[in-house]
Amino acid sequence: MTHSVDQAIRIKELTYRWPRQCADCLAISHFAVAHGERVFLHGPSGSGKSTLLALLGGVALPQTGRIELLGQPLTALSAHARDRFRADHVGFVFQQFNLLPWLSARDNVLLPCIFSTRRRERAGDPQQAAARLLTHLDLAPALWQKPAAELSVGQQQRVAAARALIGQPGILIADEPTSALDAPRQQAFIDLLLAETAAANAALLFVSHDVRLAAHFDRTVALAEVNCAATEAAT
Repeated sequence: MTHSVDQAIRIKELTYRWPRQCADCLAISHFAVAHGERVFLHGPSGSGKSTLLALLGGVALPQTGRIELLGQPLTALSAHARDRFRADHVGFVFQQFNLLPWLSARDNVLLPCIFSTRRRERAGDPQQAAARLLTHLDLAPALWQKPAAELSVGQQQRVAAARALIGQPGILIADEPTSALDAPRQQAFIDLLLAETAAANAALLFVSHDVRLAAHFDRTVALAEVNCAATEAAT
């Protein structure tokens, strides 16, 4: 088993139950992702994937157990400190994108460099870093100054991906990040994602229902294999 010092993500004896529910939706005795490891996580709708990502982002807290990111126990931090830690160390590609609709595409990409000194320093020249990422993701320069609300769904998804990647976060979490992309752009995104995480030795947790993408990753995990609550519900 990988030692915790080598683990970017470490979950131990976690349980989570939604308010007013009588049963746990997640019960994970152990799950870990090493530094530099690329993990493909899949499961059907309703299996708890989004809940797990909310816990890893510190947006929700488990009833019991421990979540460590880069050696930092999230439950030991205040809500403000969790927000700061996430801004510094975690890049998220949200399924719903979570772009600021009135900001331009480029300014949305630059947001992590505004909220995090660490991300800004690691980006070098943030403007150049944003331009490089948007170019690799095939977003035409003519669109960079357009408000996010005026972009297509696929364009918004690429902006969200560039925002997650800028500043080389130590952990990247991607929730269905290719769902709105056509095949060539999907492949370009995967190539960029793997290259950027390799350059930063970042851990990547890629969540998707499209198991055809699993071949790109170091390890494939079905959430049902690690979620004891799913096993108990089925018996």
